Amino acid sequence: MTETKDQPRPLPEIPSRVTATQAARDLLTDIRAQYGDVMFHQSGGCCDGSSPMCYPVGDFPIGSKDVCLGDVDGAEVWISGPQFEIWKDSCLILDVVEGQGGMFSLDNGTGRRFLTRSKMFSDSERAALQIGPT
Repeated sequence: MTETKDQPRPLPEIPSRVTATQAARDLLTDIRAQYGDVMFHQSGGCCDGSSPMCYPVGDFPIGSKDVCLGDVDGAEVWISGPQFEIWKDSCLILDVVEGQGGMFSLDNGTGRRFLTRSKMFSDSERAALQIGPT
């Protein structure tokens, strides 16, 4: 079948800007069991490097220039505007490694900590997100 002008084109699937490994989802479940609803904010590198920080919902003030990347199992993931400009070409992947969590993050004291990995978007993903060429 050939496409004509009158037939609508399917919309491209919009890729997620954030996802998580199963290990991160498991730690998130454990933290929620203790603290209730939580959110993440991708640190800009001050006190705790570039760790994703996990807070109870409402405990971290979201700035007017912060960008919500999406959510992981209902927990919103935020990043500052300037950090977003650096990472806009990538999908952030929440993962977990052994170690001490961030000083103010709820993963502190669990023996595990959240870690951000990334994957560059493909050309087709960039087009779907309407990101210009690098």
